[in-house]
Amino acid sequence: MLRRAPGVLRSSRADLALAVGVMSWIGLVLWLDRSGPMAEQVALGVLTWGVLLLALRRETPQVRTQTGIVVVLATLVEYTFSPLLEAYTYRLETVPAFVPPGHGLVYLAALALGRTALFVALRRPLVIATVVVGGAWSVAGLLDADRPDALGAFWFVCLLGFLRWGRSQLLYVGAFVVVSWLELLGTAWGNWAWAAHDPVLGVVGQGNPPSGAAGGYGWFDLYALLLAPWVLRTWWRLRGRSSPATGGTTDASSDDTTDGPALEPAEAS
Repeated sequence: MLRRAPGVLRSSRADLALAVGVMSWIGLVLWLDRSGPMAEQVALGVLTWGVLLLALRRETPQVRTQTGIVVVLATLVEYTFSPLLEAYTYRLETVPAFVPPGHGLVYLAALALGRTALFVALRRPLVIATVVVGGAWSVAGLLDADRPDALGAFWFVCLLGFLRWGRSQLLYVGAFVVVSWLELLGTAWGNWAWAAHDPVLGVVGQGNPPSGAAGGYGWFDLYALLLAPWVLRTWWRLRGRSSPATGGTTDASSDDTTDGPALEPAEAS
């Protein structure tokens, strides 16, 4: 590993830069949104859409489709669970304009981390670290006497399932990093706050944020991976053309046979 380190870092540079850039942008947007008016949220939303479209320029049709699916699904969930059910509430009590494209950026950042040669080389310690850190956070949340975090514990169990049986294990490791980052910043700076209990039964405790938020987000990743090939095939069929050969960005995590059957590069991402 030490002998290969320079080459691994060089080959990972572009995707690491993408992930760090996205996480920096998320931090900047949340910092600017701490106290501004609705007009500022709209402006940040327009800029975030621009950043997302720019980031997608180098990606394959598969990855673009996966990202689009995440944006659609996450937006539906946002409007259902925030202004409607109030499982969590944003500062201005509506979904900020930067949130839908932000979900696309979160997916891209997790994907970029997961497909780097660096993450592949460090697969085992990274997975172990994710389980240990996530598990400790989950247990600490459950033991909080003032606000037991049962939702976070459930989502952590989901994360364990994705890590064990997911089609792209390192994607979920990347999601743990990125989602934990944005949830900790967003709740600390008051961009949003989670209710103490679930909005349906009122008995399931929720942390602020829930400890296993990345496990909840993993469902978006799962459906993106499952639905993207079908969406692309349907799109090309409607256009009366055969689907083009997959090319462009590859996902190094597809080399791991423990993630399931061998996948096409973009499909595995």
